[in-house]
Amino acid sequence: MRVVLAEDLFLLRDGLVRMLEAFGFEIAAAVETGPELTRALAELEPDVAVVDVRLPPSHTDEGLQCALAARRARPGLPVLVLSQHVEQLYARELLADGAGGIGYLLKDRVFDAEQFVDAVRRVAAGGTAMDPQVISQLLARQTAQRPLARLTPREREVLELMAQGRSNTAIAAQLVVTERAIAKHTSNIFAKLGLEVSDDDNRRVLAVIAFLDGRS
Repeated sequence: MRVVLAEDLFLLRDGLVRMLEAFGFEIAAAVETGPELTRALAELEPDVAVVDVRLPPSHTDEGLQCALAARRARPGLPVLVLSQHVEQLYARELLADGAGGIGYLLKDRVFDAEQFVDAVRRVAAGGTAMDPQVISQLLARQTAQRPLARLTPREREVLELMAQGRSNTAIAAQLVVTERAIAKHTSNIFAKLGLEVSDDDNRRVLAVIAFLDGRS
């Protein structure tokens, strides 16, 4: 799996390169600026891009904007964005096109190699990997609003794990219940949120996050 990595801090960039290579990824390019990222994504057509939100020369959201532009040019390009802090606006921009292959992680997560690599693989496969803190904040914004307020505590717990990109099997294992129980909770969640039930986990998670973000 070929990766384009964009991170302006040398030590972190070098560490990520070594980590990904240790897990069998091929680093097509490791760059430090927005213009370099734009060229690499256009010329190398990687399987996935791992991108710091803030890159030179602007040090604002240049990395994110370069990634979004690349997705417009190549719809569905898998992008995993890394950020120092939770920025709900960035999450909204990433999810805006409704396509899969999207991830948003806090940089603290990269120190857990297995968790980080799992997120890269999930995104590269067209799935979703949203940081739990991002999901918690999106949920918190909507707690007083119906129909989300109608969810039970267990359904909210299931929803948070769904939004992180977890499958029903993974959710059942984490909550120590049966997959049948999770399927029932999922059906209840969709009914209460007014969303069509779908066997496509990625579409389902994106639809739920879109609803929580006020765009449904």
